[in-house]
Amino acid sequence: MFTGIIEETGAVESIHPGDKSVRLTVSLRKTGLGLSVGDSLSLNGCCLTVVEIGSKGRSKMVQFDLLKETWNLTNLKDCRAGSAVNLERSLEAGGRLGGHFVTGHIDGTGKIMTWEQKGEDYQLQVSAPDPVMRYVVHKGSIAVDGISLTVAAVEKSCFTIWIIPHTFNQTTLKERAVGDAVNLEADMLGKYVERFIAR
Repeated sequence: MFTGIIEETGAVESIHPGDKSVRLTVSLRKTGLGLSVGDSLSLNGCCLTVVEIGSKGRSKMVQFDLLKETWNLTNLKDCRAGSAVNLERSLEAGGRLGGHFVTGHIDGTGKIMTWEQKGEDYQLQVSAPDPVMRYVVHKGSIAVDGISLTVAAVEKSCFTIWIIPHTFNQTTLKERAVGDAVNLEADMLGKYVERFIAR
């Protein structure tokens, strides 16, 4: 379980496709503190398991094995060596919940339609598939590349969010452009409500 509050950005060091999975190596610092093999770490909103830890200077080199389904259904497949990724350690019991409940299970990818600065802030409009849009509500929460964000406006096939300078500067959003794919996870509370009503 995560909160969508990004702790730092890491850098992809290498990508090695295998027959059944993809070995992804990421360099990181802050999120490496106390990290052990078997722990969960969120990369661009994807909950991944640490399979190996090494070091390189002051950075830790952390490796993950991604199943082909995860690779194909997320924007991690667009990463290259040097690409930045949003990182968050899993929520500790009793820790602060600064964002919202985020599972790290991506519902789908969206596409950036508009991305522009408005005064000191930034406006981001994202198109999303129907299975995601059904849970997007005005002033509700959504995780975009693992970032907990508040929905400012909802249309039939897209939503708009506002980004403050801090979020822009501390995440990979500053590297995004119109047409880029972003990982989306809808608020899990809406899914449970729908399920209970259906039953």
